[in-house]
Amino acid sequence: MVAALQDAFDLRNDVIFQAATALAGGGGRAIDGSCGAYTGAILFFGSVVGRERNDFKDEAKVRLKTHDLARKLHDKFIQEYGSVVCQNIQTKTMGRSYYLIDPDEYKKFLDAGAHDIYCPDVVGKAARWAAEILLEAKLVKEPESK
Repeated sequence: MVAALQDAFDLRNDVIFQAATALAGGGGRAIDGSCGAYTGAILFFGSVVGRERNDFKDEAKVRLKTHDLARKLHDKFIQEYGSVVCQNIQTKTMGRSYYLIDPDEYKKFLDAGAHDIYCPDVVGKAARWAAEILLEAKLVKEPESK
């Protein structure tokens, strides 16, 4: 998610990409947390328009803009999947959820096409929604064709 948005808008930041590493599978593959594509997009929103550390108090309330962006993405997830929680999205897209920290369950998850079909579809939709939200808010420029 983060890499796709960074590449699309030519806003590469390796530290943010690295920081997003553990978001997958509901956060550390725990599955009961928010979808990594969802949280990754929110992280990207913050990297574009979030408050700066030297303005920790955020007197201008910049954080409220990130909240608005995140809410719009949340609404898209609810409309499409009924949830932002990884295991609920798995159930909606794959017919069941998988306990990803169990090696046998993780293998079943992979064998069911999770990383070939289902997760890429969720991430792709979420990346498109996030990009549309940012473009609509005029926070990024339309990507140039490559």
